[in-house]
Amino acid sequence: MKPLDVITIGRASVDLYGAQVGGRLEDMGSFQKYIGGSPCNMAAGTARLGLRSALITRVGDEHMGRFIREELAREGVDVRGVRTDPERLTALVLLGIRDDKQFPLIFYRENCADMALCEDDIDEGFIAEARAVVATGTHLSHPRTEAAVLKALRIARETGAQTALDIDYRPNLWGLSGHGDGESRFIESAKVTAKLQSTLCLFDLIVGTEEEFHIAGGTTDTIAALRAVRAVSTATLVCKRGPMGAVAFTGPIPDRLDDGESGPGFPIEVFNVLGAGDGFMSGLLKGWLDGEPWPVALTYANACGAFAVSRHGCTPAYPSWEELQFFLARGVVTPALRKDAALEQVHWATNRHGDWGAMRVFAFDHRMQLEDMARAAGADPARIGAFKDLCLDAALKVAGGRPGHGILCDRRLGRSALYRAAGTGLWIGRPVEWPGSRPLATEPEIGPDFGGLAEWPLGHVVKALCFCHPDDDAETRAAQEATVTRLFHAARRNRLEFLLEIIPSKVGPVDDTTSARLIRRFYEIGVFPDWWKLEPFRTEAAWAKAAAAIRESDPHVRGIVVLGLDAPEAELAASFALAAREPLVKGFAVGRTIFGQTARDWLAGRVTDDQAVADMAAKYGKLCAIWDDARAAAMGGAA
Repeated sequence: MKPLDVITIGRASVDLYGAQVGGRLEDMGSFQKYIGGSPCNMAAGTARLGLRSALITRVGDEHMGRFIREELAREGVDVRGVRTDPERLTALVLLGIRDDKQFPLIFYRENCADMALCEDDIDEGFIAEARAVVATGTHLSHPRTEAAVLKALRIARETGAQTALDIDYRPNLWGLSGHGDGESRFIESAKVTAKLQSTLCLFDLIVGTEEEFHIAGGTTDTIAALRAVRAVSTATLVCKRGPMGAVAFTGPIPDRLDDGESGPGFPIEVFNVLGAGDGFMSGLLKGWLDGEPWPVALTYANACGAFAVSRHGCTPAYPSWEELQFFLARGVVTPALRKDAALEQVHWATNRHGDWGAMRVFAFDHRMQLEDMARAAGADPARIGAFKDLCLDAALKVAGGRPGHGILCDRRLGRSALYRAAGTGLWIGRPVEWPGSRPLATEPEIGPDFGGLAEWPLGHVVKALCFCHPDDDAETRAAQEATVTRLFHAARRNRLEFLLEIIPSKVGPVDDTTSARLIRRFYEIGVFPDWWKLEPFRTEAAWAKAAAAIRESDPHVRGIVVLGLDAPEAELAASFALAAREPLVKGFAVGRTIFGQTARDWLAGRVTDDQAVADMAAKYGKLCAIWDDARAAAMGGAA
């Protein structure tokens, strides 16, 4: 079996998508950054659907090029075919949503990196790994990129791969209109028609809108255009018809479009027409390469296109395989899919980036405790930030670049460490609660409307600690639930994961059901944390009940980390041994057991920086080993 299902080839850009909807591009005040370009979108879209996907393109040797490469890798796309151009910049696109039909669009593609793709960038061995190669029309518009595409198609056919073309006609990318006309989808051109028709014989599958078949066939009569394409190609032709779905023709073209093979459409609200074709193509390729009948493949395609027109952005809108199956089994509940809470939860939870199967977290987000330690030592509280830098040094020393390690660090006292941690490979959690508050209150930086979260890097995880209990009085419960709910939705709105830490033992008596009751309550009010941070339970029954409460409501949860509560190492080892038996527990988030005494000594001037780092690294490393041993023993016992 070949190691890759599909290689797409051509455009790769960064889409800067206007965050405001319903106005002119001139009126946009902020933008969301996504990967873009049809081949790039399709590579990510097919990877989300479970295909082994790769992309051949060029990106610049700068921040945007690295973003495309890293984002594709996070999506599971093979990036061996992504070349870095040392001279040219990565393409950019500025775009917005005016209404359900208009989409202001500006391409920044003058001498861009992907248009420098050449024959030398096409590796024969790489192409031979794929079951299919997919090209798009834009890269047939220039002799250099056309030569690269034709070489890839030749190798694909020689090595037994199938080939597909998404016509993807953008007149201004063929030089037929100006920079301000990026929204245009059709201008007649005999030159473009001739160029397309010279290559159509090379494909097993050709996909386009009616207008795109008009340019490929050289006539605005859709049936005549399809017949003109059929005259030079034996490919299956798939014609997209917008809200009427799509039809496939495997043989002669009939007199009516309705006589082709089709799959059901979906009655949904059109929010954003951009990227719909790439979503459609992703679903179609999934069905095609899985050998499904055309009505099934078109059902996948229509559904993926429906997701795309219902959400903001292109690639971010595309579904995972789990989400697609959920949608097809359940159907449309509300035409505005982005407002379907159940569907959006599946979308978010099955498209998160990163694999955190193990979580060994050094928590030094403590603010109140370190301020108390500084006062007791007679030290300037301003030194706490420098100590947190040492904590980060210890965490990095233990992690050694290996996955499965992380930190919890605040910005108010730990700004330097928090910023330094970016890009190190560490999981980064960041607290929002005001220390010790009950009812839950937030740090001033979060703002009264939680707008401060808009400033957070996307890799940071919002962590909220709530001292709550199932028997809280109605006023306290209502206040805390309202704050947690707002935080959860603010995190989602800003594309940030959310960790909810609950500690009932500090405010009331607990038994084996206490945390499970709290967990169920938060799910009841619509809070779906990506992570739970729970106390170290004393019984296996308590873990079983808490885990069951989570699984019943969110089968896609990231998992649980167990906190330390300043317990001595021996006590933590015992709690780890018990927690490790529950598969949902991915690890620990422990702080004072690691840094407590070291902080007191360092603040009092009894140890040097190097001694502090060495001491904390030893303690953190030992806890990591204790957890790993506990998990190994638990898995061995289960086996």
